[in-house]
Amino acid sequence: MTSTSTPPGLTRFNTLEEHAAHAALHEVCAATAWAKRLLAARPYATCEDLYAASDAAMAGLTAADLDEAMAGHPPIGRPRPGDPTSAREQRGMAGASDALKAEMLELNLAYQEKFGHVFLICATGRTGEQMRDAVRERIGNTPEQEREIVRTELGKINRIRLARLVEEEA
Repeated sequence: MTSTSTPPGLTRFNTLEEHAAHAALHEVCAATAWAKRLLAARPYATCEDLYAASDAAMAGLTAADLDEAMAGHPPIGRPRPGDPTSAREQRGMAGASDALKAEMLELNLAYQEKFGHVFLICATGRTGEQMRDAVRERIGNTPEQEREIVRTELGKINRIRLARLVEEEA
């Protein structure tokens, strides 16, 4: 059965005052341009409309916008203290061995040295080993290849975070 009514969480998001909606979006993605594009398109009739707007906004981000978005993400294996979102998303590293954590730190530093930003991957549902294997594979990319992979990974993260935002109870 298909419902034509807007889900309560999406209705709540649609009706938030602009500053509150901007703050909520900033928790999803630190890129100001992305948030502004999503705010400008409110109200959304469906969650899919919101996700599509997010994807379109992500596709239009400049290199500087992507840098701003990446700055909002801690390195894999080191979620920010007191940040339940990054801890939840990086759960796959929580039970990793000390050796794997040390290897990830080393790989993160090598990646950051090469590309000038944190290694970014949609970590939700991935094991520590899968994240390690991904950074090992991606460190061989060109900066241009990696920039587009990061854009795709950010898009995945944003969709997951937006879904949580519009599905949460008030």
